[in-house]
Amino acid sequence: MFSGTYHHNIDSKGRIIIPSRFREELGTGFVLTKGLDHCLFLFPMSEWNEFRSKLKAVPLTSREGRAFTRYFFANAVECEMDKQGRLNIPPVLREHARIDKEIVSIGVDRRIEIWSRAEWEKYSMSPELDSELIAEKMEGLGI
Repeated sequence: MFSGTYHHNIDSKGRIIIPSRFREELGTGFVLTKGLDHCLFLFPMSEWNEFRSKLKAVPLTSREGRAFTRYFFANAVECEMDKQGRLNIPPVLREHARIDKEIVSIGVDRRIEIWSRAEWEKYSMSPELDSELIAEKMEGLGI
C-alpha cells in the first residue's frame, strides 16, 4: 500500500526521485500514464495489469468507454528506475501534469500520483474537497 506525501524537484533531464518508501513496493517495472485532475498515475505492474483487465471489459460500443480507455493507454509508458531511484517523465506527460520544477508524489493505496506542486496546492485548497461534504457523499457509498 502506498501512502504519504513527498516533495521534491524534477531535474533538467526530466527525472524525479521516487521516494525510497515507495521503491520496494513499486518493484522493477511499472507503468506511468496520464492521471485525472492534472496529475500522473504510477502503477506497479501488477496493479496496471488489473486496471488493464477492467478496461478490457469495457464494450467497444460505448463511446465513453472508448474515450476513457484511450485516455489511459495513449500515453502509458513502461518504466524502470535508474540506480539512483530516478524516473524519467516523458515531455508529453510533464505537459499534461503541468510539471516544471517542484513535484509532489503522493501514495494513494495501490498507485502513486505525481503532481506539480502548484496543481497539488490548487487541488488541495479546492472548496469541493471539504472533508465533511465528502464524508457525507461517501456514506451513501457505504464507506
